[in-house]
Amino acid sequence: MDYSLQRRAVLAGVYAGRTGVSEVCDASPYLSRAARYHGEQTDVACPVCRRERLTRVNYVYGDALGPAAGQAKTQAELARMDAAQEEFTVYAVEVCRGCGWNHLDCSYVLGAEPDPGRQRRRSRRRAATE
Repeated sequence: MDYSLQRRAVLAGVYAGRTGVSEVCDASPYLSRAARYHGEQTDVACPVCRRERLTRVNYVYGDALGPAAGQAKTQAELARMDAAQEEFTVYAVEVCRGCGWNHLDCSYVLGAEPDPGRQRRRSRRRAATE
């Protein structure tokens, strides 16, 4: 899924003065660290400060990932996971390490479809009863 229309709307609000820069340049320390150590720099200039190039951070989520769910991964790691894991979702976030601009760029699914013939382990969780 592409979030470029939402991105354009947010930036239009900033450029028109309806939205403060501090409202959109609010990257958390965790996201800034992930951009520094796991992100990949792009050729796209930050749409807010225009001084830095954006960094792309990919987060993975999926039931079969276990403790790896929610972690930031590089493109090389995603390629390895795509070949070895069941389906999982990747959320790509663009971050400016200078001003803190951040926005969800897109999300997509990688990995192999689960084999319908293979039985899944039963979950230890049970539905709450009244």
